[in-house]
Amino acid sequence: MKLYDYFRSSASYRVRIALNLKGVTYEKLPVNLLRGQQRSAGYRAVNPQQLVPALDTGSGILTQSLAICEYLEETVPEPPLLPADPLARARVRSLAECVACDIHPIANLRVLNRLRHDLDVEEPQVGEWIRHWIGVGFEAIEAQLDPQSAYACGDTVTLADVCLAPQHFNAVRFETPLDAYPGIRAVVARCNALPAFADALMEAQSV
Repeated sequence: MKLYDYFRSSASYRVRIALNLKGVTYEKLPVNLLRGQQRSAGYRAVNPQQLVPALDTGSGILTQSLAICEYLEETVPEPPLLPADPLARARVRSLAECVACDIHPIANLRVLNRLRHDLDVEEPQVGEWIRHWIGVGFEAIEAQLDPQSAYACGDTVTLADVCLAPQHFNAVRFETPLDAYPGIRAVVARCNALPAFADALMEAQSV
């Protein structure tokens, strides 16, 4: 498999974690978003959305991080990232989508650049925008965590953790106050102690 990747993309980060957890060997093909490589004709042919990640499975190209993770879950079932119980499965998806659908999209690079370059929003206000929406999402996630569980949805890693760890990295990167989220901090610390998460960290990647 080949992963079109950008080291600082939290969506790509999710897929790196999932690939590592599943033990899938893959080749990284860097797409530097700051240099505009996602807008090149070559990459538009790979992903018309001009976003990362994209995964070339050898049989076709997949986009959207959660769709890729679900594909990996179906084709490489061990270890499972989704519980067998339907209610527990839905809860994992709910927390994953809280990150991937509600927090991340309104604070990603193209949205921030729209604020900066088209709407003339000053950098301090851009930072406040990011921290506000991370805080709104984290408050909701924190309220749903069981303090007796090791991870976001129980005592095994799930897709919820795969999404939460990269978003926590972004929260730290953008200096979001995290004292109010001890559950999230504890879950992410446990996740990052695992090799599959550590190897996927942004600072462990090439640009």
